[in-house]
Amino acid sequence: MYPAGDPRGKLAASGTPTVDLKEFAPAEYVRFHDMEPQESGAGGKTWYGRGQNFIIALTEATPGAVFERKGQVDEYMVLLEDKDTAVEITWNGETTEVPGYAVAMVPPGDSAVTVPAGGRIVRLFSTQSADLAAKCANARSYAEAKPHIPPFEPWPEPKGGWKVRSYSLDVPAEEGRLGRIFRCTTFMVNFFEPFEGPRDSTKLSPHHHDDFEQCSLALDGNFMHHIRWPWTRDMSAWRPDDHEECASPSICVIPPPAIHTSRWIDDGRHQLVDIFAPPRVDFSKQDGWVLNADDYPMPDGT
Repeated sequence: MYPAGDPRGKLAASGTPTVDLKEFAPAEYVRFHDMEPQESGAGGKTWYGRGQNFIIALTEATPGAVFERKGQVDEYMVLLEDKDTAVEITWNGETTEVPGYAVAMVPPGDSAVTVPAGGRIVRLFSTQSADLAAKCANARSYAEAKPHIPPFEPWPEPKGGWKVRSYSLDVPAEEGRLGRIFRCTTFMVNFFEPFEGPRDSTKLSPHHHDDFEQCSLALDGNFMHHIRWPWTRDMSAWRPDDHEECASPSICVIPPPAIHTSRWIDDGRHQLVDIFAPPRVDFSKQDGWVLNADDYPMPDGT
């Protein structure tokens, strides 16, 4: 259920779940802004939160901080929202400089992310990284798998083989294209243009997903997340609506098949990033939506 002109209107109808399900998972809200970091030291402060397939590591890095991964099992992403926060990524004996206001993909194996001038960075890992999953503020919520989410399967390796890849977020808006979408083998992110709030409450976009979680990462501003679960024949499965206010930084993890929409509710700048693990097939099928589609092929049969 999208407002007129929303590019998602061309996708398959997703306003009301049609399947008769018998159990639903709650949403997850991890308010980094309102908790102590899970890691703190000379390199800065890092907060961790998770969904079933993904881990969000948000770091306020000190100048010169280095974040290493030894034997990393799969590809991970680095998000740089600030134009003044550049990083250097070392992998396979080579160092790649990545300017601020960009997204970077780091291959499996040994790697290091250095933040020469300090600043805020966000790293996205799959939950195949068990050491990081254990650090998450909401780790207990995923002691058992949530319903309606298939087992995690990475997408095919990138064309031309593994290497550090980076993409600028300085991409002009284009009519008919949704946000700024990038994917790798493990993740898809939609880095929306900043919103100047508050959102028009007559132009919301309630919709649902049948079989994957959505993580809405709030980097700036204040958001209200509205989530509604279906009514089924079994009333014991019903859940009350959520209307959760989350300041920044924070994550909201929306389970399938809950109907959801979010409002940015204050004056000033709001920055939201939607995160999916693995990448979404429906977005990937839209011509021109995934800005680095040439580098990362879709799975066979999709």
